[in-house]
Amino acid sequence: MVSSTRDISSVHHQSNWCNWKRVSAAGLVIGSLTKISILLQMQCNSSTTLFSFFLPRLPTSPFISSSSSNPKSFTNCSQSTNHNNPHPILPSPDSHSHPNAATARIPTPPWVKGPLRLQPHELANLSNNPPKPRKPLESAEEKADKALTAKESGVRGKKAMSKIVRSIETLPGNQQQSPVVVDSSSFSLGSSDSDDANKKLPWVREEKVVRYRLKKDKVVTQAELVLDQDLLERLRAEAARMRIWVKVKKLGVTQRVVDEIKSAWETNELAMAKFDLPLCRNMDRAREIVELKTGGLVVWTWKDSLVVYRGCNYEVAKNSGISNMVDDREGDRLLEGLGPRFVDWWMPKPLPVDADLLPEVVPGYMPPSRRWPPYGRPQLKDTELTSLRKLARILPTHFVLGRNRRLQGLAFAILKLWQNSNIAKIAIKWGVPNTDNEQMANELKRLTGGVLLLRNKFFIILYRGKDYLPSEVATLVSERETEIRRCHLDEESSRKKAADSVHIVVDPSLNSSKTGTLYEFWDIQNKFGGLVKGKKENELQLEAEKANLERELRIQERKLFILEMKIENSMRELTKLNSEWVPTENDADREILTDEERECFRKIAQKLRSSLVLGRRGVFDGVVEGLYQHWKHREVVKVITMQRTFTQVIYTAKSLEAESGGILVSVEKLSKGHAIILYRGKNYRRPQKFHSENLLTKREALQRSILMQRIGSLKFFAHQRRQAITNMRSELEQLQKSEERNGI
Repeated sequence: MVSSTRDISSVHHQSNWCNWKRVSAAGLVIGSLTKISILLQMQCNSSTTLFSFFLPRLPTSPFISSSSSNPKSFTNCSQSTNHNNPHPILPSPDSHSHPNAATARIPTPPWVKGPLRLQPHELANLSNNPPKPRKPLESAEEKADKALTAKESGVRGKKAMSKIVRSIETLPGNQQQSPVVVDSSSFSLGSSDSDDANKKLPWVREEKVVRYRLKKDKVVTQAELVLDQDLLERLRAEAARMRIWVKVKKLGVTQRVVDEIKSAWETNELAMAKFDLPLCRNMDRAREIVELKTGGLVVWTWKDSLVVYRGCNYEVAKNSGISNMVDDREGDRLLEGLGPRFVDWWMPKPLPVDADLLPEVVPGYMPPSRRWPPYGRPQLKDTELTSLRKLARILPTHFVLGRNRRLQGLAFAILKLWQNSNIAKIAIKWGVPNTDNEQMANELKRLTGGVLLLRNKFFIILYRGKDYLPSEVATLVSERETEIRRCHLDEESSRKKAADSVHIVVDPSLNSSKTGTLYEFWDIQNKFGGLVKGKKENELQLEAEKANLERELRIQERKLFILEMKIENSMRELTKLNSEWVPTENDADREILTDEERECFRKIAQKLRSSLVLGRRGVFDGVVEGLYQHWKHREVVKVITMQRTFTQVIYTAKSLEAESGGILVSVEKLSKGHAIILYRGKNYRRPQKFHSENLLTKREALQRSILMQRIGSLKFFAHQRRQAITNMRSELEQLQKSEERNGI
């Protein structure tokens, strides 16, 4: 029975579902017929054909009453009501909401129990295009005013600005009276009023003003005019893969940049340059400058970089060969006549002179005469020394040396070289035993009087100095000095002859100055002769020693007073810091560890790799926080301190035990310092606040350590001053006793 009832109910629901589907399909068909009837009616009334599409459509449903669903009755009704009104009057759904109106019974789907009864106007519109509410028409003036005040999206764009311009032009004040031109293509339906004629039809669109950005004309470069297209494409492809460039700084394309570009051209036909401000803002101007100064062609530009092509006719090997030949010839000319060459030279030519083959002693050798110009100093400044070292780096090597002493032959050759070059570059031979570059440099400085620019195990570089005079100039100067001295002697001899020929009688009674005369000496003897008579040489020495000791004693006492003042100020600052540090007292009720537990914890701590290092600051709040962080992962912590005395180590261990609340296990001696082992305890709980208010901060602890170190050093120096003062006073007493003894 249960199965049969279920079957019957399922059949009933299926039949209801099929009926609902059929009714829905019938509703769609009737709705389409209703639309067709409306269109036929609109064709009848030609005055409202176009505007009827913009009126709200009639809601169609297969369950509306017969009077409203009949197309004929609808047509008749519309025809009867459209004599004076150009728009059709459609039946309102509110007419079916009368309480006497019959309700529609709607078939329901299988899952709904019982039939659904609704009013006809409550039925859903199943048409494909539901009616849309029509907005009221606005006049042109209202639209123009609204365009200025309404919210526009993208107000910074050109489209929004063009809208604003058009809205301003259409304002009533800006409208100009012009004859109305009627286009033959436009037509109006319905009312013939002027307001209706000025209205635009919905399908008429305004022409939009589009302003395109003018593109900059591409500048044709010199490379595009000269080079072939295939070659230009190949060069640009290679330029895009370049990753090494020459940096062009704010100074622009200087000679250094040009030299670097040309040196890059020796190994590659392209050179890349990257520009900094201000040239990177105008790459066209940068391209012109580079092409003008280097003589190349810019083939590729990207952002602030450009690639320069050296050209098809650029010859690298020939130019470099000529320059190398010129350098070799110049070096050979400088070294010509200085001595035999070193054939086994391992660096580029020219071959240097072998200094070991030069004579050890040159008879009659003398260092050169030196004179610096007036109001000048012979010493070199730092900038001059740096520039000379940079200049010597690129110079060829002049001599090769392998012995330490007997270098007069080399010194003579260096003096000969200094007539043509300011710098002498000497290399030290490799593999020669017992070579000492310091001894070599000192010997050469003594023999030549030059300035040592550089000395290492490879090179010795000597500068001839500002006061150096070549041999020709020195000869001329000596001859000139001899001539001037002879003239002075002649003038002195003639002056003496003239003085001897004239006799002048001097009267001592005349009032004249006594300065530097015998009378002045006699006056001094008469005034101070009695004081000097009774003293001997020993007494004068004793008085001089006594005066020196008294002066030195006053100086030492003054220094001791300054040290004591500094100690007093430091002690005052240290006392202020110590007042902020309140040490914690040890808890009387502490856990007790047995010997076995202590030995176990000691072995565990010895195997620990992690430890806490205690620095010069001592115990402060950061150290206690570090202990808590270690105890978070393990129950034993090892603290390493570098304090020297064992009493300081014990004091530190007890203070750590009191501040952290742990238990001191042991203090172990390490190869460097001591290790303090602390156990957190069996009842340990992680504190909520790590920082201790009674301890110093990290900065204050460092300041305290510096003050303690300063006080210790000041006390040491003060003790030295006191000792020196005591010794001076004892010496002064001995001198006084010796004076008394001599006086007796």
